[in-house]
Amino acid sequence: MLRHLFEQNKAWSENILVRDPDFFRKLSHQQSPSYLWIGCSDSRVPANEIVGLLPGELFVHRNVANLVVHTDLNCLSAMQFAVDVLKVRHIIVCGHYGCGGVRAALRDDRLGLVDNWLRHVRDVQQKHEAQLGAIRDESQRWDRLCELNVMEQALNVCQTTIVRDSWQRGQDLAIHGWIYKVQDGLLRDLDICITQPGEITAAYQAAVSRAGGPNVTQSR
Repeated sequence: MLRHLFEQNKAWSENILVRDPDFFRKLSHQQSPSYLWIGCSDSRVPANEIVGLLPGELFVHRNVANLVVHTDLNCLSAMQFAVDVLKVRHIIVCGHYGCGGVRAALRDDRLGLVDNWLRHVRDVQQKHEAQLGAIRDESQRWDRLCELNVMEQALNVCQTTIVRDSWQRGQDLAIHGWIYKVQDGLLRDLDICITQPGEITAAYQAAVSRAGGPNVTQSR
């Protein structure tokens, strides 16, 4: 069963070895990524591929709607390992336009158990109800909630004891909020980048007040 996936794995391994015969031997010794990626579980958003990084260069945590919840020990454990053990220098919260979880929260759809998880996105929606209510087009409102959700989760990252402790001991760590557009395969920087506690409020408020949408400056 699923033999084609094993065949594709074999072909992928062989292609890697053609380019670098020692790749897997070197990879097996250690991982030393500079980045932690907190993204959505959506199958259309493959973290390594869209930023052009190889295995070992990106530490990844994914969940439905790219949420950072302070009671989610899975996410917090990944973050703590990345920051304290791997010493990553960047945490990237990356959402995407067209997120099904965000749409379900926006429409208050009933999908089952996941509704409890998406309650956190509903909280984001209610927090920014005035801004979202002023957007008459539903697809644009959906896009904007995807952006606002990224900003809120980046803020949540900054407020964890993991990140605050790292800053207190002088560790270089930057928190970023990005969004991906499936329709063109491009990342966009939501202009929220925080490197120390004193930047949190101003960076967050500036990003939230800034006009969003598909024309946000593309990340470099």
